[in-house]
Amino acid sequence: MKGFILSVLIVFGLLFKGTLLAEDTNDEDSKPFAEANIVLQLGDDDANIQARVINVANNLIKHYGGPDFVNLEIVAYGPGISLLYPDNPHAERISSLLVSDVKFIGCMNTVETITRSTGKKPDLIAATIPVKTGVAHLVERAGQGYVVIRP
Repeated sequence: MKGFILSVLIVFGLLFKGTLLAEDTNDEDSKPFAEANIVLQLGDDDANIQARVINVANNLIKHYGGPDFVNLEIVAYGPGISLLYPDNPHAERISSLLVSDVKFIGCMNTVETITRSTGKKPDLIAATIPVKTGVAHLVERAGQGYVVIRP
């Protein structure tokens, strides 16, 4: 009887571990044909640099043959967080990238710093995926096999 109970516990343990591993996967599974995983980092408030990041994102989507073939994130931190403001001059182009399933990651450390210094929390586009530390997110993605690029 003890052997049976031990066997059942081991089977449940393996099943539970498998469930945890399945939940631990990132969004690569949502694009089974993706050939590349790329993160574009943006730490600049300059409109030309922000336009360059958007251009690079569009060019990567074209290069890989469409949004289903590339996992693409744009991580905005520091002054680059302004890309995620709703009134950003690139709002239309950002909407187009969102349709192509590009993820926009916003650094909440930056938002907290702005809030402390100005007394007002900045609004970000609704599609912003918040992370505690933008640069740490870049490091984590690099460890997951993403290529990190600073256009």
